[in-house]
Amino acid sequence: MAVRSPPSSMEYLDWSEVEVTFSREDHPPCIPQPGNTALVVDTQIRGFMLNKVFIDSGSGLNIIYADTLRKMNRSTTKLAPTKTTFHGIIPGKAATPLSKVNLDVVFRTPDNFRRERIDFEVVNWPSQYHMVLSRVALARFMAVPHYAYLKLKMPGPNGVITISGSFLRSDHCDHEFHKISESLAAQNQASQAYLLTDDDQNSVLKKRAIEATSGTDSKAEEAQAPSSKESNADSASSPTK
Repeated sequence: MAVRSPPSSMEYLDWSEVEVTFSREDHPPCIPQPGNTALVVDTQIRGFMLNKVFIDSGSGLNIIYADTLRKMNRSTTKLAPTKTTFHGIIPGKAATPLSKVNLDVVFRTPDNFRRERIDFEVVNWPSQYHMVLSRVALARFMAVPHYAYLKLKMPGPNGVITISGSFLRSDHCDHEFHKISESLAAQNQASQAYLLTDDDQNSVLKKRAIEATSGTDSKAEEAQAPSSKESNADSASSPTK
């Protein structure tokens, strides 16, 4: 990646003049296992309030699921193509999104709001979330997540905007994730049953035919040859000379 020389004068990002801090006033009444709970918040897109937005500051991709777009009455067939390929969603495979889309994302409180235009990769996979916002989106909003308090803060025109998550909502999403995982595992096992090629199937059928024939020949030989007990009995009843 090319490194730009520093500008002759400091160029500040928008909203960088606003100080975003956390204090004990943000502390929830109870924090079970701090840091182990996903930060899931509300956001608004195209007039729809999405209440399962996963904040993933470790990712560089913003993702929206095709099912979310369809529920928002947005077609997924006429979107712009994408060349993005990434790993980690489907185990062991590189994944290519369906397309990409540019959407207005709004965070708001009753007296304050922020809107930014964000690029999303559209994927057609089941998910417990409506969408995923990455560190790229957080940088656009100059937003700061707090994973212990489950809060997201960002500067707004009327002061700092605070968006709160919920331990109960995050726990519900976690349960949904396990259901989806179990369903995908069952589908994968079912698909494995149909992975045999025609040659493989012929080999299996041929093997079964040989085993069946061998079993029939063995039974026929047993029927024709007298057993050792029968021979001994015949010998005992023969008159001696």
